[in-house]
Amino acid sequence: MEELFTNPSNVSMDAFLSRMVDLGITVGSKILFAVIVLIVGRWIVRRLNKLVNKILTKREVDASLTTFVRSLVSITLNLLLVIVIIGILGIETSSFIALFASAGVAVGMALSGTLQNFAGGVMILLFKPFKVGDFIETQGQSGTVREIQIFNTILTTADNKVIIIPNGGLSTGLMKNYSKEPTRRVDWEFGIAYGDDYTKAREVLARLLDADSRVLKEPPYFIALTSLGASSVNIVVRAWVNSADYWGVYFDMNEKVYKTFAQENLNIPFPQMDIHLHQ
Repeated sequence: MEELFTNPSNVSMDAFLSRMVDLGITVGSKILFAVIVLIVGRWIVRRLNKLVNKILTKREVDASLTTFVRSLVSITLNLLLVIVIIGILGIETSSFIALFASAGVAVGMALSGTLQNFAGGVMILLFKPFKVGDFIETQGQSGTVREIQIFNTILTTADNKVIIIPNGGLSTGLMKNYSKEPTRRVDWEFGIAYGDDYTKAREVLARLLDADSRVLKEPPYFIALTSLGASSVNIVVRAWVNSADYWGVYFDMNEKVYKTFAQENLNIPFPQMDIHLHQ
């Protein structure tokens, strides 16, 4: 090939074309083989991902860890596939790996946030502040945890919006987990008008709580007069329920109190102003 370009006068056109055809066949065969390896490799990667998921599911591994491992395995296998294809194309794999390693520091600095998110994902899986299926509030957002990936955690809100939160801030910031404990306390504050019978109001509230089977007997519920407001006597009510029953009990109690107070001649006051005219 060197003689072809250094002394072209000694080489016929046929020889030149022959060399170019050979070169084209060689390069073309490498590219064709690389494409075949890419297609087959992608199929193998998908099969291995399904196999890993099947194994984790069969062994009943925690759903949070399952999504993380699947994401990690997928990225690792695809990276290995890229290295294999580069080797097939004739690029020195060792040189590529050395270049990749030498650029690691620069890439690490450029992707410091991404690495922080990866470390955050690992911390979440190790310390388990929440898991898939928990309802959490963090970074000004709230929703049910759908997936814990390598770099992000995916939430689904109550109105079915998808929120993606980076693991870095999630692992170090403030987070409320409403599903961590099996029970929760429901708090209400109801007002009655001045002049209404407080003892009667207390008995009505106790009757409504006793009639709801979702309200736990232990710890017992609590009813007390909490404050004397500008236009109402305020009664605080606290009851314990299973976490799954929280909102159902909360909304049902509000409705029952509104209807029952009216039947018992207990007035729910609203802000009002008396105006006196002097002549």
